[in-house]
Amino acid sequence: MKYILSIIATLLFFVSSCQIGKLDVVGDIDGDLEEVSAVETVSNSSLNWVLEDAGNQPKIYGLSDDGNIQKVILIDDVDNDDWEDLTSDNDGNLYIGDFGNNSEKRKKFSILKIENISNANEISKAKKINFTLPKGVKSKDFEAFFLLNDHFYIFSKERKKAVVIKVPNSVGDHKAKFVSKYYLKGKDTEVTSADISDDGKTIVLLNHDRVWKLSNFADDKFFGGTVEELDLEHKSQKEGICFKSDSILYITDERNKSEGGNIYSLKL
Repeated sequence: MKYILSIIATLLFFVSSCQIGKLDVVGDIDGDLEEVSAVETVSNSSLNWVLEDAGNQPKIYGLSDDGNIQKVILIDDVDNDDWEDLTSDNDGNLYIGDFGNNSEKRKKFSILKIENISNANEISKAKKINFTLPKGVKSKDFEAFFLLNDHFYIFSKERKKAVVIKVPNSVGDHKAKFVSKYYLKGKDTEVTSADISDDGKTIVLLNHDRVWKLSNFADDKFFGGTVEELDLEHKSQKEGICFKSDSILYITDERNKSEGGNIYSLKL
């Protein structure tokens, strides 16, 4: 009987250790990466691509599902001013959102294009998509974006609201266009990452303890359809989200001592 109880206790511990709130723990991110601020899956690549934010090296890391580093790419012609999010296109190109702005004093922002990321060299260069803010939009902190219909849609990180601007996917200098503003319900509603499903019908926005699912929208009126709040029942510094499949999300959080630093999955 004691042997059976011991097995049951072990199994219960294993199950509970692999599930936190509504999240399933997929992997423990390599300990060398403490400030993972984005995650993205890319066509023609089996890896989960991540980065670290301001103050870290200008590197992109390809992780296996269990969190181990499989590939490291140094972007040697740019600085990590404040890298915050990742997105990709159907051709296997990866885009880095260098638009973090905690001081809210920044006037010029960039999106860095890394071509054919799955075959990129260990030292690579980036093409720059530069932009300034639309008239009437004050300098803000941006930490989330995705690519849709050859435009980047970028979300501000603000309490109780999100401003959306868009920039064309074209190398060179641009002035962003204002798209919309939406007031989110609840406390601590800052958007820290975003992604859109492959069919373009579902958007997810991340916060430290919840996900907003946007659906049934028309064109780029993203908040004009259904806005559903999903409570994760777990709070940590979550700053990366992407679609792993049509119904599965991957979420990453930063490491804080013995907590965090994981890849999680969430079934929609």
